[in-house]
Amino acid sequence: MDVSTLTSLLHEAEEHHGKYEANSAPHAWPDWYAAFIVAREQGRTPEQAYDDAVQHLEGGK
Repeated sequence: MDVSTLTSLLHEAEEHHGKYEANSAPHAWPDWYAAFIVAREQGRTPEQAYDDAVQHLEGGK
């Protein structure tokens, strides 16, 4: 992955994480970001990546 792609994915994760963080218990944001970015790299839509990240934190995926 190149720097430009990672930067874009980090910005996208930041936008989506804000929605999750507003209604969640304290958590380690790097775990959420990592799950989101991996899902996006695997071709998941932003909405699917959001769900995957939530599942990762809440369900231990």
